[in-house]
Amino acid sequence: MQTIQQTRKIEDDSRKEAVLEIMSDKYCRGILLTTMEKPMSAMEIAMESKFPISTVYRRLQTLHDNKLVAISGSISEDGKKYFLYKSKVKRISASCNGNDIEVSIVPNIAVSNNLEENHVSSNAQ
Repeated sequence: MQTIQQTRKIEDDSRKEAVLEIMSDKYCRGILLTTMEKPMSAMEIAMESKFPISTVYRRLQTLHDNKLVAISGSISEDGKKYFLYKSKVKRISASCNGNDIEVSIVPNIAVSNNLEENHVSSNAQ
């Protein structure tokens, strides 16, 4: 079965700037790559990517604020909150055409399926 990837072009200049800034940050890129296939906790991201945990939390907030990371959460039996993060993007591309910069995003289609199957959705962090 062939999957068609829907590319979304970003029109808003401030959003373009934010996405380009995120893509220039090695930590944000690393987090997006690490969480592309399966949801992971901040601790798992830090261990797999070898990034400091404080940096992971700061970049996760940036990625979430820019709608590039999905968050799912659950509460354990002892009341502890547990959040998982997953990349909402499969690919980001940018090109310069004269005075115009085009930025496009291919959504990570598996995000909503994985998060809904395994976890309760949450807006909290």
